[in-house]
Amino acid sequence: VQLVESGGGLAQPGGSLRLSCVASGFTFSNYAMSWVRQAPGKGLEWMSGIYSSGSVTGSVDSVKSRFTISRDDAKNTLYLQMNSLEPSDTALYYCARGIIAQDYWGQGTQVTVSA
Repeated sequence: VQLVESGGGLAQPGGSLRLSCVASGFTFSNYAMSWVRQAPGKGLEWMSGIYSSGSVTGSVDSVKSRFTISRDDAKNTLYLQMNSLEPSDTALYYCARGIIAQDYWGQGTQVTVSA
């Protein structure tokens, strides 16, 4: 199993980024997936999940209405569209397999929001 995130970088407050996570080594379409982040000096924060059916879970309040999770099973890819970015969104962003519990994680992609 391998999960590889990309799309992070430096963004200005109010800007947007789209993260991608390419999965391999398992049947991606059969699994629910999540995005989790870790801000500097803080613990892991689960943000949002998506089931194999394409149905999405709720999102944590900190990203609700700003971040959207989606998937493209034909491309074995998970996405996170991030809009209206805030400095507090600065973190290492991980994709992970599973929602209630995550058994595989990517290496993370850094997102920094700063003017």
